[in-house]
Amino acid sequence: MSPVGHDSLKTRRPLVVDGVPFDYFSLEAAAQNGLGDISRLPASLKVLLENLLRHEDGRTVTVEDIKALAARATAPGPEREIAYRPARVLMQDFTGVPAVVDLAAMRDAVVALGGDPRKINPLTPVDLVIDHSVMVDYYGGPDALAKNTDMEFHRNGERYAFLRWGQKAFDNFRVVPPGTGICHQVNCEYLAKVVWTSPENGRSLAYPDSLVGTDSHTTMVNGLSVLGWGVGGIEAEAAMLGQPISMLIPEVIGFKLIGAVREGVTATDVVLTVTQMLRKKGVVGKFVEFYGPGLSALSLPDRLTIANMAPEYGATCGFFPTDEETIRYLSFTGRDAGQVKLVEAYAKAQGLWHDERTPEPLFSDTLSLELQSVEPSLAGPKRPQDRVGLSGVKKGFAEALPTLSNEPPTTPVQVEGQDYRLTHGDVVIAAITSCTNTSNPSVLVAAGLLARKAVERGLTRKPWVKTSLAPGSQVVADYLAVSGLQDSLNALGFYIAGFGCTTCIGNSGPLDPPIARAVDDNALVVSAVLSGNRNFEGRISPHVKANYLASPPLVVAYAIAGSLNIDLTTEPLGTGKDGKPVYLRDIWPSSDEIKETIASSLTREMFLKRYADVFQGPAQWRAVPVAVGQTYAWDDASTYVKNPPYFVGLAKEPPAALDNIGGARPLAILGDSITTDHISPAGSIKKATPGGAFLISRGVSPEDFNSYGARRGNDDVMTRGTFANVRLRNEMAPGTEGGWTRHQPSGEQMFIYDAAMAYKAQGVPLMIIAGKEYGTGSSRDWAAKGTKLLGVKAVIAESFERIHRSNLVGMGILPLQFKTGVDRKTLSLDGSELFDIDGLSDGLVPRQDIAVTITRRDGTRQTISCLSRIDTVDEIEYYRHGGILNYVLRSLVA
Repeated sequence: MSPVGHDSLKTRRPLVVDGVPFDYFSLEAAAQNGLGDISRLPASLKVLLENLLRHEDGRTVTVEDIKALAARATAPGPEREIAYRPARVLMQDFTGVPAVVDLAAMRDAVVALGGDPRKINPLTPVDLVIDHSVMVDYYGGPDALAKNTDMEFHRNGERYAFLRWGQKAFDNFRVVPPGTGICHQVNCEYLAKVVWTSPENGRSLAYPDSLVGTDSHTTMVNGLSVLGWGVGGIEAEAAMLGQPISMLIPEVIGFKLIGAVREGVTATDVVLTVTQMLRKKGVVGKFVEFYGPGLSALSLPDRLTIANMAPEYGATCGFFPTDEETIRYLSFTGRDAGQVKLVEAYAKAQGLWHDERTPEPLFSDTLSLELQSVEPSLAGPKRPQDRVGLSGVKKGFAEALPTLSNEPPTTPVQVEGQDYRLTHGDVVIAAITSCTNTSNPSVLVAAGLLARKAVERGLTRKPWVKTSLAPGSQVVADYLAVSGLQDSLNALGFYIAGFGCTTCIGNSGPLDPPIARAVDDNALVVSAVLSGNRNFEGRISPHVKANYLASPPLVVAYAIAGSLNIDLTTEPLGTGKDGKPVYLRDIWPSSDEIKETIASSLTREMFLKRYADVFQGPAQWRAVPVAVGQTYAWDDASTYVKNPPYFVGLAKEPPAALDNIGGARPLAILGDSITTDHISPAGSIKKATPGGAFLISRGVSPEDFNSYGARRGNDDVMTRGTFANVRLRNEMAPGTEGGWTRHQPSGEQMFIYDAAMAYKAQGVPLMIIAGKEYGTGSSRDWAAKGTKLLGVKAVIAESFERIHRSNLVGMGILPLQFKTGVDRKTLSLDGSELFDIDGLSDGLVPRQDIAVTITRRDGTRQTISCLSRIDTVDEIEYYRHGGILNYVLRSLVA
C-alpha cells in the first residue's frame, strides 16, 4: 500500500540497485532528523518503525508514535498503542473459507444498506493457500496420494467452487490450489519477498515485506526476516479491507544463540528446547529476536523451524535478521536475481543487515542457549512446551499415564482379526507432517537415511502403526525421489499421503476399525508420534490421548519400535535380519551424510519448476465450476457454505450507548490452558453430538461428515461444534468429558449447544469462566464466532492468549480478567450463579476496572473487580459497534 505522505522527518530517499531506481523511507535519515541514535534498536522494531514512517498521516500514525517507538532503543517506555499496516495477508483454507464467507456476506449487507458491493474488496494483497483439507484416509501404499486427493475433491467440491468464485469476484485475491503444499512453506519458498515493492506516482517504492496470517504459524516466515504473525480471521479481514492492526509497542526479548549443535541433534530438538525455555520465561504478547554468534551455525530452514513455533513458546513472533544466509536461501529457492540484489541493498541501507560487525541490539530482556547443550528430545504428552529428553520418554509416559486414564495398566489386549496385542503406550500413529519440519531438508533427509539403514538391517514398522508422510511442498517429493530415500521410506510405510497440513491439524484420518475398537473398548492410552507443532488434547485423533512431537527421524524410529515403553537410547529398536539387536545409534545418520545427500539431490531448478505455474493447480481443481457475479448465489441446501447471521438487520449506526450485562448464566466453567481446539475443534465430527445430528438431519452420511475445519463456512455446523471437543472438561458437569453442561436453574445435564439454545429462548445472556491461558493455540476465529453465536456476552479468565483475546473483542464479546488472587476456585463457583456486569453504559476506556456482581443460589451477593481486556481505543470502537466487521462495514457504507 502507498503511504499518505506526511513524512514529518523528511525521510524519503532514493535507492538505486543494479541501475534500477527505488524510493524508500530511510531510518538513517529519521535518526538524523530528530529520532536520535537508533542503531541498536532490535531489527524487528526497525521494521515496525519504517512502517510508521511510511504511513504517517497525523491521525492513525503521528510523529509522536514514531518517536515513542524509536525511544525503545534506549528505554522500555510507557505502553503506547500504534497502528501497523502489513504489506499483505496470508490465509489457509480452514480459516480462509470463513473469511471469504464473511466478505461475501458483507457484500450482501452493503447491498441491503443501499451501497455498492464492490466497496467490499481487499485493498491489501491476499494469498490463500488450500492446504488444510487433505486427510489421511489412505496410507501405507503407493496409491495413498491419489486416493486421498480424489477424496479431498469429493468432500470439498462446494468449498472449492466457492473459493473459485471468490478468486474471480475479488481483486487482490489469489488462491494457491490444493496439492501444492503447506501455506507457510509455500510462503517461505515462493510468496515472501523480504523486500516488497509497489508503484507510486510513476516510481517504485521499496519497503520491508510484512504480513499477518489466519494461521498461528504465519510466524515461520520470520526466519526469513519477514515480520509477520497470526491473527484471527476477523482481524485479518479488517486488514484486508484497509484497517490498520492496532497493537501496543511490543517488548522485544533477545534470545542469544551460542555455538553449534553436536552430532545427532536436529533442528527439531533445538526448537523444542527453545519452546520450553521461552514458555518458562513468559513471552506472551512480546517479540522474540534471535541474535548472537550461533546464528551463523543455523541454516535458513533451521531458522524457519525455530520461528515457526513462536505460538508454542507464546511470543507474537520469533524474528531473525537479514544476513548472507538469507540471501543464499532466496537465490537457491529461485527468486529473481534483481529481487535478491534489492533485498541485500535495502537491508544494508536501512541498518537491517546482520554480520559480525553488527552492534548487539538493546532488548527488554535476554536469555541464551548454548546449542552444544541441546539433546535429542520429544514434547508431550499434550503440550508442545513439555519437552522431555529422548532417554526420559519411557519414564515420562509412565508418570503421565495416571493423568491420562483412570484405568490401571492392563495386560495386552488382542486386536480382532490380527496376530498382535495392544497396551498402554503403543504408538498407533507415526506421522511426518506439518510446516515445522517438512520445510527443513536436513530432518527429512535424516528420516530417509535412517529408514534406508533400518531397511538394510531388516527392520520393519510395527503392524499397528498408521504411517504417513505429508510434505510441505512438492519440492520435498523431488529431492526424496532423486536421492532414492523415498523408496526406503515407502518400505517402512511412509508413502506420501498428501501435500498439506494433515495429522498436525487433526486430519489424521481414521484408525483401522479393529484398532479403534480395541482402544475404545479397553480404555487404552495409545500414542501418536508426529513431527508437528501441536499436540493438544483431542487434536490429533479422538482415539489417541498421548501425543508426542518429535523430529522426522524419531518418528520413523518410533514407527519401528511401536511403543513409548522403550528407551531408545539403551534398548534395541528391534531384531535385524542377522538375528542381532539393532539400536537407534546403529542406524542414526551422521551430519556429513545428511549434508552430502542434500547437496547431491536438492537443486534450485526444482523450485523454479514447481513454482512456475503454482496458481494453475491439478486437473481436478481446473474442473471445479466457477460462478460469476459480484455477490454470491448462496445455496440453502449447502452444509459447507452458508450466509452467516452476523449482519442481519444491521443498522447504519451503532447504539448510542452500550448496555450493561445483567442476569448472565455461566455456560461453562473451565480450567487452565483451554485451547482454541477445546473451544472450536477442527477434527472429526461424531454422530452422537449436535453437529453430527444436524448433518444427519440434512441427509449427510457419517462417512461424508468431513471435519469441523472443513465446514467452517457453515455456521449451523460450527455453532453446534463450539465447545464440542471430546476432551473438554466442564466443571459445571463433573465426571463428564466432551461438550456437556448443566442448564440452570433446572440442573439438567445436556449438550452445551442445547443449553445455549434453551437460554437463548429464555432471553438469558451467557458467560464463560476460565483459568489461565484461555484461548491458547491456533488463531481460530470460530472459537470466537461460535462463542458469540451461542449467546455468550463475556468471558472471565485468569489470563488470555493474545490472538483469542483479540478475536473475542472482534466479535463484540467482553474479555475480563480476574485480579491476582481471585479465580473460579477462590470464589467457589459451581455454575448456579447469576452475574451482573456494570459500568459498560457509562462508557469505556482501555483496560479499565469493571464491577462484576455474583448472586448465588441462596441469594447472597458478592461484587468483585475485574480488568477489562479491551486494550486499545480502536478496540473500544470495535466493541461499541458489536464487532470489528460491523465497524468496517458501517465505515465503508458511510
